[in-house]
Amino acid sequence: MGSLSLADALGSDDTNIGKLKVVSLLESLPGVGKVKARKVMEDIGIADNRRVQGLGAQQRSALLSALG
Repeated sequence: MGSLSLADALGSDDTNIGKLKVVSLLESLPGVGKVKARKVMEDIGIADNRRVQGLGAQQRSALLSALG
């Protein structure tokens, strides 16, 4: 729906967002497709099966600087 930004989603305490895979979250952003999402994750060093709740502080800040 576009009601949340990437920063809001990463900072949220919602368990539903936390259980979402990072690649799915990135693909849901406007202008980010499957290829770009996987490229950004590979550059940062995030595994394909990583969930949002499992991201570290450095990974979150790297995602925000790359896409936010």
